Amino acid sequence: MEKRHIFSVIVKNESNVLARISGLFAGRGYNIESLTVAPIPHDREFSRLTIETIGSASVAEQIEKQLNKLISVSKVISSSEIIEKEMALVKIPIEQSLSDVDALARAYNGKIVNVGNKTIIVMVADEPVRVKFFLEAVKKYSPVEIIRSGVVALER
Repeated sequence: MEKRHIFSVIVKNESNVLARISGLFAGRGYNIESLTVAPIPHDREFSRLTIETIGSASVAEQIEKQLNKLISVSKVISSSEIIEKEMALVKIPIEQSLSDVDALARAYNGKIVNVGNKTIIVMVADEPVRVKFFLEAVKKYSPVEIIRSGVVALER
């Protein structure tokens, strides 16, 4: 049965690391649903990649084994005990009710982060499924633009 799998991968900050990892997925026909990368604050020699993919348990096991074979990979974490969050920014025409938009955003751990002459920008940060629900709910406000960050995860 296919399901979501999240891999948290600690890698050395070297050129072509991201290309090698994405090539590993592409070369085996696996799709990356979401990918986020950031340096590790206390050790800038390393970065953390959070990769979301969909596949069977055997596919996830194969991906983990292949990732561990890459020289630049220091550690692969694929625990089911993770906290995961995602962020979305949504630009909405200013003609919409600010209080209604704010109330909706707050219901999904969000808020209005910018008010311009023509648009307002709302930010939500929550579990990926709740961000998805927010994006469905906000459609009634005719969003001009929507940007999602991709999943970030940390093991418990």
